[in-house]
Amino acid sequence: MLDSKYLRENIDFVVERLSLRGEGIDTAGFVELDKKRRGVLQRVEVLKHERNVVSNEIATIKKDKEKKGQGDAAELIQKMKGVSNEIKELDDELNYIDEDLKKILSLIPNIPHESVPAGTSEEDNVEVRKWGTPPQFDFEPLDHADIGEKLGIIDFAGGVKLAGSRFSMLSGHAAYLERALISFMLDIHTREHGYTEMLPPFMVNSKTMTGTGQLPKFADDLFKIEDTDYWLIPTAEVPLTNIFRDEIVEEEDLPIYMTAYTPCFRKEAGSYGKDTRGLIRQHQFSKVELVKFTKPENSYDELEKLLLNAEEILKRLNIHYRVVNLSTGDIGFAAAKTYDIEVWLPGQNTFREISSCSNCEDFQARRANIRFREKGKKGTSLVHTLNGSGLAVGRTLIAIFENYQKSDGTIEVPEALRPYMNGLKQIIGGCR
Repeated sequence: MLDSKYLRENIDFVVERLSLRGEGIDTAGFVELDKKRRGVLQRVEVLKHERNVVSNEIATIKKDKEKKGQGDAAELIQKMKGVSNEIKELDDELNYIDEDLKKILSLIPNIPHESVPAGTSEEDNVEVRKWGTPPQFDFEPLDHADIGEKLGIIDFAGGVKLAGSRFSMLSGHAAYLERALISFMLDIHTREHGYTEMLPPFMVNSKTMTGTGQLPKFADDLFKIEDTDYWLIPTAEVPLTNIFRDEIVEEEDLPIYMTAYTPCFRKEAGSYGKDTRGLIRQHQFSKVELVKFTKPENSYDELEKLLLNAEEILKRLNIHYRVVNLSTGDIGFAAAKTYDIEVWLPGQNTFREISSCSNCEDFQARRANIRFREKGKKGTSLVHTLNGSGLAVGRTLIAIFENYQKSDGTIEVPEALRPYMNGLKQIIGGCR
């Protein structure tokens, strides 16, 4: 959420920067409400000052009456009752105005960082670097869906039978591989990159969803439990970031690194007819998430480190990928800057996103009221929050299927994963 004072004082700049996202904002509604709020607030302050002055007068009159038997404060007391009633009415009006302002501000996206390339879509994203080389095959590579079905370890029909479209079921070595990937990713991030492993709830309340920016704007893409205030999480970023909601962190405790495996749940409401084949876009998928809380001056250095942490997983698996700097038209609602890691999928002959690493600056911290106290200074400041996939587990499984496939239809297990799969070197199929 943007700061209302900053928006008021820099409204033309904000409008210009957000136009690069292709987003318009309700400037007229904001300006009108903000002006009204300041007018009401000014009137309240005048009345409160008057009440304080007259209250002192009343106290003096009462004291004189006790000492000299003179003076009567009844008229002033009656007048102050009217002033107090007016203050209460104006305070109530302020609360209503603040709620309306909050609604407007909650729908305004973050301002893109100056290093974000201008553009209207993913076509304007800028490649930063590539790592590795695509595998060479002496046969026509298959996509993961065909490989998994031929080996009998991905059951798309079973997922539809049990739940519906955009669900699937893994069995045998595919399920084993997913479990191995989760442990492998968590071990690297906790043992080598300094993250603390967490296991948060997979359902959260509306306040938690609002804190990271999923609500109110993206309610249609979320799964809500009927007749409750519980929502299935779309990513572990949501509960992890809200751990410090309405709290003050000490400066010496920053930066804070956290990681978690969770299932993730998304309606994919805006992707009708897109990626309906295979595991690319499912309603339920596994992900290992990385979240950071940092001081503002360090957040962009920490973004680069977070990106390298996510890249390291693909390097250990020896899978070709590239990093792109997302354009203003492609970054997420809460992000000021985002890098995507895109993995090479030979069965589809293209790169596909496997991780998004974002710096949200103080946008989420303002919504969730997450602050830190600087040593030797009065008051508190908002932290900067960062998040990224480290990695999307299902898409990593897809990448292994397609990059490590063999001409006989089997899949080689990457060397780095073999200790997590009891020494297994080759996936040859299996049944549930």
